[in-house]
Amino acid sequence: MRQGDTVAIVSPSGPPNPELLRRGVQRLESLGLKVVTGAHALDRQNLEYLAGEDAARAADLQDAWCDPAVSGVFCCRGGYGAARLLDLLDWDAMRAAGPKVLLGSSDITALHNAFGIELGVPTLHGPMAACDVIAGDEAGPEPRTWESLREALFETGAPVPVTGDRVLAPGRAEGEVRGGNLSLLASMCGTRWQPSFDGCIAFLEDIGEEPYRVDRMLTQLLQAGVFDGVRGVALGSWVGCGDPYPVLEDRLRPLGVPIVAGLPVGHGTPQMSMWLGALGVIDTESCSLTGSTGVWDQAR
Repeated sequence: MRQGDTVAIVSPSGPPNPELLRRGVQRLESLGLKVVTGAHALDRQNLEYLAGEDAARAADLQDAWCDPAVSGVFCCRGGYGAARLLDLLDWDAMRAAGPKVLLGSSDITALHNAFGIELGVPTLHGPMAACDVIAGDEAGPEPRTWESLREALFETGAPVPVTGDRVLAPGRAEGEVRGGNLSLLASMCGTRWQPSFDGCIAFLEDIGEEPYRVDRMLTQLLQAGVFDGVRGVALGSWVGCGDPYPVLEDRLRPLGVPIVAGLPVGHGTPQMSMWLGALGVIDTESCSLTGSTGVWDQAR
């Protein structure tokens, strides 16, 4: 992206805190971006966990993506609800609109996965406009999170590796990075948008899941063949998940591919930004995942 580009903020999942959204808009504007907000971004639905009616949330998302004046579509927050929009989107119209930046994480995994399948474009897994690390502190955004987001959006130089804190299986792997929130990926099994890590690096993270539930979801993905042909695994944050590493090692090490863990990507602080649908390299000697920056040229 470039300074002066327009980004649209939408709420495909849960309802944002209005004050955090206001502050997040101001901080994005400080990057030199022009920010517009979807007409229904602050709506509430009778189901309190949704930011307005499904049709309204889908319309905001599609209108923003299809608007030629908009270069990026940034999500307010996660929560739940993005998967409910997938059947309501006109994928042909969105495909015709061409590539632009989709930014979000957590529940937005449903969109990352579907956009990769339907549109074939890279998407940016990173902090959202009304989340705590961007807008929760009046003094400013969390510095490492903010710098990582700025680099992912604007920099075209050498990619900066994201470093973890442990290796579960040694080696080196290259491939397109796919994945996101484990719960969302498991929920998409058996749908038109079932994920696949064939020939790819799988990225996984989650929040608030007990180890046995992590086990259950990994087992579901394994039994569905989602990991068939995977080249490597990168594990992000597991906030509020107890100690998930015995389960992660038990379920994933038999894949026989390099595995790095403890990457500060997902939930918690900091939240580093990472392109999905772009090439990445796992290097267990440095316990890192390095992603591409020239994402449009290097997408499949």
